[in-house]
Amino acid sequence: MRIPELPPVHEAWLPREHPLHRPRHGRRQLVALICALAFFSAPLSSWLFGARPEQLENRPLAEFPSVTEGFGFFTGLNGWATDHLPFRKGAVQAVNGISRGVFGEPAPLAGGSHSSPVGAGQVDAKPPIDESVFPPVIEGGDGWLYLGHDVSYRCVPSRSTKEVIAGLRAWRKSVESSGRRFQLVIAPDKSTVYPEHLPETYPGEDCSVAEREAFWREVPKATGAIDLRAPLRQTAERNGRPIYHDIDTHWTHEGGATMVYQLAERLSPGITGTWKMAPSRQYPHTADIPDLLGQDRTVPIQAYSLAPDGGVDNTQFKPSDFHQPLHLKSSPKTGMITDPVRMVGDSFTQFASPYLAATYADIAITHPDNIATNTQATANFLAEGETITFELSERFVAGGRYPLLDPATAAEVGRVLAAHPVR
Repeated sequence: MRIPELPPVHEAWLPREHPLHRPRHGRRQLVALICALAFFSAPLSSWLFGARPEQLENRPLAEFPSVTEGFGFFTGLNGWATDHLPFRKGAVQAVNGISRGVFGEPAPLAGGSHSSPVGAGQVDAKPPIDESVFPPVIEGGDGWLYLGHDVSYRCVPSRSTKEVIAGLRAWRKSVESSGRRFQLVIAPDKSTVYPEHLPETYPGEDCSVAEREAFWREVPKATGAIDLRAPLRQTAERNGRPIYHDIDTHWTHEGGATMVYQLAERLSPGITGTWKMAPSRQYPHTADIPDLLGQDRTVPIQAYSLAPDGGVDNTQFKPSDFHQPLHLKSSPKTGMITDPVRMVGDSFTQFASPYLAATYADIAITHPDNIATNTQATANFLAEGETITFELSERFVAGGRYPLLDPATAAEVGRVLAAHPVR
């Protein structure tokens, strides 16, 4: 006799004692879905009510991912939503305040561990270091703060020193092959110029110190880069004060002016002999490192006048991050570089631009990122100059983080320069 088949039954409807019983998770799934929607819609909702995201890290806010990125659209949503969360800065301040007040130490706003679970007895090789194990801020002595990337980028480089050198050499070859002069200056990290204020121990100390020493031993010699470490310390000693801010990652205007002097002397030895520099205005500047701790703090900025001929001040103060190229022109005077110069510079050059404007008759500055994001336009921009100057930050060079370090990029720009040679 044929036994009739039972109708199909969902596993959640089976008796609990049945071995195939599986409970439904509808309520939990619904709660999870609601939480996810709230998290990802919070930035948009807060924007409609007037709240705007604030930049905390020393980088631009994450952009909304494109649907053309495939699955990357979903993985990119987390970074975008986190950066654009409303009141994020207040939350960081609250967490940091509670941690310091209750535990007497800064909050681990970024962190992790590579140690094996206790008792696991793991003897496998160490996995690649995750950048999250490094704190975003290193708190040193005497109230000094250091950017965590000074350490993490050295310990977790994207390119080897050999690859970095090859990339910088490719740029020199591309520029000089077109008949132009090439200048490369690397702005030292604050931790390089003032390591004495770092704490006695900190995550990544061993690897960062070793990499820093190797970097300065090899890279300037191999690439012809201007080594500013000694001139910066000499300027600081002459003025009787540090040339980097204690709570900001950048050098002062005196540091920017030191770079300008060094660049000009290499283009035209003795040209700075007529320069006259004197203190001018003072103004407060928002420090970048405290932002990472959810703090609003400023540093006092001492600006200067600079008369290239020893007469009237010729500086121009035009704030810019150089993502939109900044053009600075003035009538030629004694003591000025008159040939057109095109420069690639980052935030360190912001503290030098008034003095570049004072001493160059025709100089324009663009950001390093523009070379990667708009190579053709940036190549045409650089082709306008008879001298091309690169100012690059140590942490980004040592960590191989600049996309422009790809020799193929230098070659692509080089083809445009070669099509417009300087005779």
